[in-house]
Parts: sequence; structure tokens; C-alpha cells
Amino acid sequence: AEAAAEQLRLYRRDPGGWRGCRSTGEVAVSWRPSTEFAGNLYRGEGILPASPRDVWECIKPVAGGLRTKWDQNVKDFEVIEALTDTVSVCRTTTPSAFMRIISPREFVDVIVMKQYEDGTMLSAATNVEHPLCPPRPNFVRGFNYPCGCLCIPVPG
Repeated sequence: AEAAAEQLRLYRRDPGGWRGCRSTGEVAVSWRPSTEFAGNLYRGEGILPASPRDVWECIKPVAGGLRTKWDQNVKDFEVIEALTDTVSVCRTTTPSAFMRIISPREFVDVIVMKQYEDGTMLSAATNVEHPLCPPRPNFVRGFNYPCGCLCIPVPG
């Protein structure tokens, strides 16, 4: 989990190589080739007219949190094992997609949540296997490389 958090911090500090691919008035999505796997990294950025704490309440990875209510790509989120107050092993399930052509997925990750001195809040995750969370029938087990969310306060 700590390695995933450090990887997200490195992505944040390294502005090079990102190419814009989609943009609306609220969100800009960019990508760049990954150095860890054969594929691309994607980054979504937006400024919301809310306090960082309110935004964090909507995106933080906790059981019973708001993410399953607004994010159509997150069907369920459960804590398999809480290792500390800020580190846990969790399972996230996603619904089937594209008229059920794409099967539902489940991801088992170790997740860390941090708050930094500048007020930035971070959740970082990476794939892990856990004995209390074997693969389930009717789900494809997904694999996450280091990933997560940053909630960064901006002036005003």
C-alpha cells in the first residue's frame, strides 16, 4: 500500500508525457504510456466547488461510503480485513457492462488512506491476494496496478 501511495505521488510530481484525450467543462482526462505494464495510465482532473473534506467524503474507499451511490462503475465495496486505521484489504465489485457482454469484475486490493501537511488527501491501492477473499463464481478477478485518488485543495 505504501509503495502504491509513493507511485501516485511520483505521478503527481512528474508532469511530463501526459497527452489530453477528453475534456469537458468540468473534467479533463489525459494518458501516457506506463513504465510498469504494456498499456497506458489515465488521469482525470477537475476542480469542484466544494471543500476538500466534502469531496473526500464522496470518493474515499470505505464500506458504506458514498462511492457506490454515485459511481455506476462501483457496485459494491467491502473491507475484507482492516490492518490499521488507514490500511485495509478490500474487495470492489463492478457491474457487467455493454449489455452484459463484459462480465462483472471483482478487485482485491490493499488500500492506504493518507492526509498530507498541505491538506491533500490520498487513497492508493494495488492488487493483493488474501486468504479470506478467494475468487467468486460469476466474477472475473481483476488486477490493479498502483492506482488511486488525490484530493488536492486549491486556493479559494
